[in-house]
Amino acid sequence: MPTTQQSVRYLQIVFFVAVFMYFTQSITIPMAFGLLVAIVMAPFCQKLERWKWPRSLAITACLAIVFLIVAALVTLLVWQLDEFQKEVPKITTKFKENWPQIQEWLQFRFHLTEKMLDNWLIKTGSEAGSKIGAVLVGTFNITANLLFNAFMIPLFTALFLYYRGLIMKFLYELFGESNQKLVYSVTHQTVQTYHNYIKGLLLVYLSVGILNSIGLAIIGIEYAILFGFITSILTIIPYVGIMVGALLPISIAWISYDSLWYPLAVVAVFGVVQYLEANVIFPMVVGSQLKVNTLASIIALFIGGVIWGVSGMVLFLPFAAILKVIADHVPSWKPISTLLGPAET
Repeated sequence: MPTTQQSVRYLQIVFFVAVFMYFTQSITIPMAFGLLVAIVMAPFCQKLERWKWPRSLAITACLAIVFLIVAALVTLLVWQLDEFQKEVPKITTKFKENWPQIQEWLQFRFHLTEKMLDNWLIKTGSEAGSKIGAVLVGTFNITANLLFNAFMIPLFTALFLYYRGLIMKFLYELFGESNQKLVYSVTHQTVQTYHNYIKGLLLVYLSVGILNSIGLAIIGIEYAILFGFITSILTIIPYVGIMVGALLPISIAWISYDSLWYPLAVVAVFGVVQYLEANVIFPMVVGSQLKVNTLASIIALFIGGVIWGVSGMVLFLPFAAILKVIADHVPSWKPISTLLGPAET
C-alpha cells in the first residue's frame, strides 16, 4: 500500500504532467493522434512486412489507407455544403415569405414592437459587418491549425511505425530484462485497447445514425436515413461536422413545410441526440469496449476536455484504458485499477 509521501508524489507528477500537456498541446495533440493511428495500423503494417514488403513501403500503404478515409470524409463534407448552397436561394425566398409570420410571433411572444424588431435587424446587420474581421481571423487560425495537424499527424504516425522496434527495445532496457514479459504483455494489451476503442467508435456512430434517422423520420423529413447517417459520420470532424451535417436537413424542412417549427424540430433532434451521444452513448459504449466503467469514462472525458478540448475528449478515454492496463500489472497501483474497473455487484 503506497505511503502518504508516495501518494503526494504521484499527485505532484499528475499535476505537472497535466500542466505540461496543456501548455504543449500544439505539438502533443498531433503526437498523441499520430500514436493512436500508428497503434491502430501497426498490425496491418506488420502483416505487410511478413509478406516481404519493405517497412517504408508498408508504412506508405498504411498512410494511404488513412488518407483515403480522410479524403472520403472531406468529399462528403464538400458535397453537403454544395447541396446546401443550391438551396440557399429557396431558403432566402422562404424567409422573406415567412418573415411577417415570424415577426408576428416575436411580437406576441416577447412583446416587441415592429420598430424594435427593425432596429434589432439593423443593429445585428451592422454588428455582423464589424465582426467579419474577427471571424476571418478565427477561420484563418482554425485552417492553419488543421493544415499543421494534417502534416504533423502523418509524420508522427510514420515515425512511430518505423521506430516501433527501437521503442520496444528502449522499454525493455528501461524496465530491465526481468520485466521483459510484463512490458510485452502491457504493450500487447495497449494495442488491443486501441482496437477496441475504434470498434467502440464505430458502434457510437452507428447508434447516432440510427437515432438521427428515427428522429427525422418522426418529424417527417424526406431521406431521413440518408441525412441521419451523413450527420453521424460528419460528427467525426469536431465543431464543423455537426453544423454542416445539419444544414441540409434543416433547409429541406424549411422549404418543404410552411411552419417554422419543422426546422426547429430538426435542430432539437440533433441537439438531443448529440447530448445523448456525449453523455450517455459514448461513455457507455466506448467505455465497455475499453473495459473502463462509465463513471471513469465521463471523468476522463471531462479532464480531457479541460486540458485538450475536443481532442482531449477523444484521446483521454483510451489513455484511461491504458492506465487501467498498466495498473492491472503493477501491485502498488491496484487502487487505480479498482477505480477504473467494472462496478462491484
